Amino acid sequence: MRARLALLVAAVSVLTLVAFLVPLALLVRTVAADRATVRATADAQSLVTVVGTADTATIRLTVDQLATESARPVTVFLPDGTVLGAPAPRTAAVALAERGQSLTAESGRGREVVIAVQGRPDGTGVIRTVVPPAELTAGVTRSWLVLALLGVLLVLIGLAVADRLARTLVRPIGELSAVSHRLANAELAARVTPAGPRELREVAGALNHLAGRIQVLLVQEREEVADLSHRLRTPLTALRLEAEALRDPEDAARVTAAVDGLERAVTGLIRQARWRVPTAGAASADAAAVVAERVAFWSVLAEDTGRAVTLDLAPGPLPVGVPADELAAAVDALLGNVFAHTPDGTAFAVRLTAEEAGRAALVVADEGPGMPPGTIGRGASTAGSTGLGLDIARRAAQSSGGRLTLHAAPSGGAEVRLELGPPPS
Repeated sequence: MRARLALLVAAVSVLTLVAFLVPLALLVRTVAADRATVRATADAQSLVTVVGTADTATIRLTVDQLATESARPVTVFLPDGTVLGAPAPRTAAVALAERGQSLTAESGRGREVVIAVQGRPDGTGVIRTVVPPAELTAGVTRSWLVLALLGVLLVLIGLAVADRLARTLVRPIGELSAVSHRLANAELAARVTPAGPRELREVAGALNHLAGRIQVLLVQEREEVADLSHRLRTPLTALRLEAEALRDPEDAARVTAAVDGLERAVTGLIRQARWRVPTAGAASADAAAVVAERVAFWSVLAEDTGRAVTLDLAPGPLPVGVPADELAAAVDALLGNVFAHTPDGTAFAVRLTAEEAGRAALVVADEGPGMPPGTIGRGASTAGSTGLGLDIARRAAQSSGGRLTLHAAPSGGAEVRLELGPPPS
């Protein structure tokens, strides 16, 4: 925008200056030529009295003196045919002047000025002088240079004013773009300071209103999710009562522990849905500790279903740029897929390694039938599930600058690799 405004102002300025300076330059040349002609005419008229009354010797002396002083050729044609001063032919202008008509004419050597001198007893004398082209254009080149420099200066001033004006327009637009990108990155607290012309201030106000409205809608959505999660407590209470009524104490304790874990998960979901808001600080977690804790949790179910678990963890602490609750949810999603999509007795392995640049990689590989590619999408599933598990893990990885990839394990099963970036410094 700044470049286009500058180009527009430059074009308008140049056109205006051309329309103004070209006639002015022609006028300067005309004035210079007229001024030189007037001087030559005045010098020639100073001889009129001498030519009309003096003798030939006096006229010759006066003409030679004037030619020396003016540096201009001066010729006097007497009625008897005598030519005094600089030699010159009898031009058409001289012939007209012999008839009593004074005039100025253009010739190949410059501008010819002829003056008829009447009153001599023997007829009409003629005074002729020529203004050379150098005298006609004296000072014109310098005047044109001054006009050109003035034009360039005016164009530069116009460009400076246009750039300053464009900056007042571009800066608010840049701020609007920056805040839009921040809102797109879930920084819902970002706001624009209205500035610039009225139209831009209206756009800034509309963007701020949109951001506020998005926050309100997100709060309402979280409340609805929290309400839906809260409804799960009623069947959980009934399930707890059923567990306590079991006759086998071991079964009762095991089911009660599972209900407690599920209730804690529901409580955490309610708290996360209701109170989680975007924060300016950078969240981080110890990947080694979180993965070890979640694998230990799932190991109990793995033992009950006859699954062999291989755990290979890099020594901690291993910080990553993902909150602990989100990382735990991602690990649960990956391990839960193993139990949901492979038959009982299928072994699986969990490996956490430290990568370059402070990154970490979590690999979950099983020996099951494998998973078809292209199913890492929200709501996409080919096994009858909700299709949210892998998407939860993918979003957790992307929030830290990492990614999630799905491969075929060497044993023929599925291998999910979750790359996690380091916490921001």
